[in-house]
Amino acid sequence: MVTRWPHDKGVFDTMANPLLNDRALERAQPGWAAPAAPSNSWPAPGDATTRTTDGPVSHYEGAMTVSGTITASAVLFTLLLVSAVFGWNATETNPTTNELSFPGIAFVGIAVGFACVIALYFRPQWAKVLGPVYALAQGFFVGAISRAYDNFQSGVVLQAVGATVATFLVMLVLYRTQIIKVTNRFRKVVIAATLGIMVMYLVSFAFRLFAGSDSVSFLREPNALGIGISVVICVVAALNLALDFDFIERGTKSGLPKHFEWFAAFGLLVTIVWLYLEFLRLLAMLQSRN
Repeated sequence: MVTRWPHDKGVFDTMANPLLNDRALERAQPGWAAPAAPSNSWPAPGDATTRTTDGPVSHYEGAMTVSGTITASAVLFTLLLVSAVFGWNATETNPTTNELSFPGIAFVGIAVGFACVIALYFRPQWAKVLGPVYALAQGFFVGAISRAYDNFQSGVVLQAVGATVATFLVMLVLYRTQIIKVTNRFRKVVIAATLGIMVMYLVSFAFRLFAGSDSVSFLREPNALGIGISVVICVVAALNLALDFDFIERGTKSGLPKHFEWFAAFGLLVTIVWLYLEFLRLLAMLQSRN
């Protein structure tokens, strides 16, 4: 039985998105084992060819496309939502005591999701198989933890969903209008901040495991520090969306293999799930102060 706030458990800190970066692009040239292209070899916007060290190469049939990536993303998000419904329904509340019964299998979803992220970092070509596995496993957990939050603060889930959708659309507009430009410096800063957050998640998990849940209470308390840290994480997660959009655009222009549509869709899903969960925690902390 769970009677405490869900964010007290510290179990929904999912890893950020380390997948869609320049290293993935460099080692993903057609043929997979081909030499990495230099960073200045990417085609300019509107260029219909792929540039390599030997000159321009035409796109080939079976290359990554934006429409294919959108289709793959739609499939993964549908699987995530369907699984989330099952996770929501599996999380029961005793109407008399208001105690929450959190399904243990949801924690398996975290482990499976983490394993998929690690595997796809080294084998992006497996994304068409592991992407749906991640969506189903992580979706069940997302649904269960969302029900847990809704049990304590009705309406917070809809607010988090709205904030996530709004952030996604705003970042897409900012990226497409080039108000936000993904430069090498931008990438380095965002990736460094993301890795820093990942380290913080791992360290806080270790402290909770060996020193008790109260050892890092400042991360989950609804005070100025806890809320401030959550806001910073939300901002970094949102900026990761720009890296995702940039990977999709450059990967398409560079003629990456077709399976990278699923890899890109998977990376985008990882970022959005992370953003949603952090919004969920932030909004819950803000409401608990009222």
